[in-house]
Amino acid sequence: MDLLGSILNSMDKPPSLSEKQKTLIRRQKEEVEKRQKVEKEKLRKFKENVEERINKHFEDKYNIDMKFEPMDKIQRTIVHDLAESAGFLSYAFGEDGVDRHVRIYRKENPPCDDELSARRRGEEWNDEIKQHVMERREQEKRNQAIERRRKPEIIMPNSNYKDKYAHLIGQDSALEAAKKTETNKTYGFVPSENKKDIRSIEQTMADIQAKKRLKTDHNSTSK
Repeated sequence: MDLLGSILNSMDKPPSLSEKQKTLIRRQKEEVEKRQKVEKEKLRKFKENVEERINKHFEDKYNIDMKFEPMDKIQRTIVHDLAESAGFLSYAFGEDGVDRHVRIYRKENPPCDDELSARRRGEEWNDEIKQHVMERREQEKRNQAIERRRKPEIIMPNSNYKDKYAHLIGQDSALEAAKKTETNKTYGFVPSENKKDIRSIEQTMADIQAKKRLKTDHNSTSK
């Protein structure tokens, strides 16, 4: 312990701050707090101003959307929060650090997908363009309806009709019953082959004579 104590005592103590240095640090801290306070007050006023602008703009029932000037991320966050609290929809468009801005809409008049896509591409959007897009989409729907009427509808069965009665009469019988039948073209007619007399002349003469004898014998018996 005596050795350790002597070593510690022999070490140099950290230099203490001078009064001048302490004063400088204190002033720097005060300056930071002052800037933070100023920034906080600035954001408070900004919030009040935005809230007032939103309320005043949408007092007119014909105003369905509102565009704000380009802002930094903190300011845009405030606008988004205020819009949500007031029951509006909000979207950000533009390039960050260049022209990124917020646009808010009434919930009953939300932007369509075409408008969102156009604004995100940095393209112009107005009522005239909106009307043109709507007319184009209506024409596409009409063309699709005409095309559907031209093409015959093909109805696919939900199940294989061959298997419908397989559980009742068996798989083989069901398949046999489901075979396509064709009309027998010879039905009701005697084939020409059956009309030909294929007996020889001698056999034919013998048959004729036999029939004559039977007829003669029958007549004699009748008398």
